Amino acid sequence: MGWLGNGFDVLQQQLFEGVLQPLMFHLGLGNLLETGYEAAGWLLVGVLQLVVIVAVIGPLQRARPVEPVTNRATIRTDILYTLIHRLGLFRLGLFFAIDPLADDFFGALRVAGISTFQLDGVWPGVTDVPWVSLLMYLVVFDFVDYWIHRGQHQFEWWWRLHSLHHAQRQMTMWSDNRNHLLDDLLRDTILVVVAQLIGVAPGQFIAIVAITQLSESFQHANLRVWFGRWGERLWVSPRFHRLHHSIGLGHETLRPVPGAPADAESATRYRTVLGGHNFGVLLPWWDMLMRTANFELRYDPTGIRDQVEPGPDGRVRDYGRGFWSQQWRGILRLIGKA
Repeated sequence: MGWLGNGFDVLQQQLFEGVLQPLMFHLGLGNLLETGYEAAGWLLVGVLQLVVIVAVIGPLQRARPVEPVTNRATIRTDILYTLIHRLGLFRLGLFFAIDPLADDFFGALRVAGISTFQLDGVWPGVTDVPWVSLLMYLVVFDFVDYWIHRGQHQFEWWWRLHSLHHAQRQMTMWSDNRNHLLDDLLRDTILVVVAQLIGVAPGQFIAIVAITQLSESFQHANLRVWFGRWGERLWVSPRFHRLHHSIGLGHETLRPVPGAPADAESATRYRTVLGGHNFGVLLPWWDMLMRTANFELRYDPTGIRDQVEPGPDGRVRDYGRGFWSQQWRGILRLIGKA
């Protein structure tokens, strides 16, 4: 693992010194060189991820597809989302909008004598070993991500943003980053705060995000793959996550109606509410613990019910076709105008 990290450091240094540093001096941004060096890491990770997506996941997707590709236009939009996020454009916005606020806040806490928790210092000599601490951080962030994901499906206002991610009827390896930017901002802000609270080093944070994103690209692929009875319970598979995106089952839950007669018809004994199954990002463990896991071996059509069934007004909902229309319609949904 050490040689891998050293090789990455060398490439990051070369990218920074050969490309970003001269550009930053030219633009008068010499006071942000530390941020530029970190940005070089994000850019390098993004390029490596794109190589893996195209060279590894792509051939698998073509070899074992769940369904034929019928709408390439919507996939092209998903590719745009992926490039924006994986090449660091969205992260660049966080550098200037969120990271300084977080740094100022935690800096003020340290000045006041309140120190953050160092998770890798729990067991000196063990938890501070790089690969051990990385595994610990992955588990912690996955636990946080599970609850973020539950919130995206539980709170109506948050679902109005997050539903854009589920509105993709043609799910592929490019679909992971198809999100409303406000939704991404909320999630990433929470993760940045958690990273500061438990003392994650910037390099390890980049590694955690890279591992998570690459696994999510695989999970979203148009790929008929599952990991077997035991493997499905160790790591989230494309089958496990596709069920989360399936129409109805993935984002709806049936709740008993209080006081309904036990012998009444099912339609009157239960009501449909926001919810769903399989919220785990990397690990299905949290779904198993919270009883939200569904391990049925099925590959249903993906999307949202109101895309395919008329609502009370007799119309199906339009989630937009291009990047800007999708972002705008998300804002309209958030304020109750769409």
